Amino acid sequence: MKQIKTDVIIIGAGLAGIYTALNIDSQKRVDIIVKESLIVTNSNLAQGGIAGELDFIQENIDAHIDDTLKAGSFLNNKEAVKVLVTEASENINKLMNFKVDFDRDEYGEILLTKEGGHSTRRILHIGGDSTGKDIMKALKKECFTRENIHIHENMMALELLHRDNSCFGVSCLNNGTETIEFIAQNTILATGGIGNIYGSTTNSAIATSDGIGMAYRANIKLEGLEFIQFHPTAFHNEFSKSRFKFLISEAIRGEGAYLLNSEGERFMKKYSPLLELAPRDTVSQAIYREMYDTWTDHVYLDTRHLGEKYLKNRFPTIYNHLKTENIVMGKDLIPVSPVQHFNIGGIKVDLNGQTSMNSLYANGECASNGVHGANRLASNSLLECIVFGNRIANDINNKKSHKIDFEGHIEQYHSYKYNYKPIKKKLGTTMDEYVGIVRTKEGLLFAKKIVLKMKKNLNKYPNNSKAYYEALNMVQTALIIIDSALNRKESIGCHYRIN
Repeated sequence: MKQIKTDVIIIGAGLAGIYTALNIDSQKRVDIIVKESLIVTNSNLAQGGIAGELDFIQENIDAHIDDTLKAGSFLNNKEAVKVLVTEASENINKLMNFKVDFDRDEYGEILLTKEGGHSTRRILHIGGDSTGKDIMKALKKECFTRENIHIHENMMALELLHRDNSCFGVSCLNNGTETIEFIAQNTILATGGIGNIYGSTTNSAIATSDGIGMAYRANIKLEGLEFIQFHPTAFHNEFSKSRFKFLISEAIRGEGAYLLNSEGERFMKKYSPLLELAPRDTVSQAIYREMYDTWTDHVYLDTRHLGEKYLKNRFPTIYNHLKTENIVMGKDLIPVSPVQHFNIGGIKVDLNGQTSMNSLYANGECASNGVHGANRLASNSLLECIVFGNRIANDINNKKSHKIDFEGHIEQYHSYKYNYKPIKKKLGTTMDEYVGIVRTKEGLLFAKKIVLKMKKNLNKYPNNSKAYYEALNMVQTALIIIDSALNRKESIGCHYRIN
């Protein structure tokens, strides 16, 4: 078994991980674990933009705070929301210093758009609708200039190394064969989302809840796992068998698109005075109700009044993708339906990203600092990654180095080439049907029975492989979601129970 000693180990190379790494003192060695390749992250898929007030105008700051609290049904950690909003400008400017170029008008002014739940235009974007991809491109380029940052691709993090509630690093599987232990003074979980627990998701294939799974097995505090956000408008392709669903950005509704049911009626006025620009939980639940009432499995996004030329320039990524599906934005109705999109809860952290275990931090979608409450406000996710990533980096930078005294090893298992696809498929089907937008006690209990059997089988036959640990992380997290949903009996935010 190989050991590597380092100052900081970061598990995950999306925005939450890479931005944190770039803000850590260049005198410290930083190792970044990447499960597959650097281009495969949820951050790359982010279309709409990053919310933030660039000028500290108290009225605007208060409005962003208020919008975030309203979207989260006021279950938010108010102090975390204040941090998110007030530190936005500092960190967005840092992005620009890393050569992130936001869209500007002919006068050089940054263009801003509006999305659901926002009371004003405060969302910055790049390439029209390729914000995440372009931010990550710039930051990865910056990473390669840093001699202290070491990136390890095709490496699966397996278990946290810990003793007496202190973290000493992580054990990993390199290229599916070699076990490596990273012994670190500080460990950061930035593993992203849980999307592949569900049968349909906007998440990338690597979103298998690895951080939450590792944290759970190390008895680290978790919270809010019942709150799973469903994006209202993923492209609905009835012929596709893929788990991944193409996202149709909320910014399109921010620019004036309408939602129509299968009978051609605009319906959001029945559910919210904000119409199509209501928060995501409200819109997703409204679409669910319309699909139920009209006996169909999708609704439509109407962009015909916005014009093809404008849409092609404003949303080139979406326009070009829909063209491959024989749909022309501005001319044709776009079939859409809600699918799993974002994990609101996760590993409980404080305002500096510190978990309940010493020397262990978490950032991004796998973490829960309380900023989102019961439902995330659109385009606050990228902002969360940079604001709290910067705070984590500052906390680590201000720590004194210490000698690491850790000799323990993770138990090694045999490695078998099982792919666990049947378990993952059954898990996705179960979660879609019983732990989706609308939940019942009977459905949750039935799902728990199915998933408990999966967990029992996985525990019975441990396997030192990437596929095994992905399946284990997914199944364990699914059970936590189900139990959390059973424990919260009232409907609030994106947790909706009818009994």
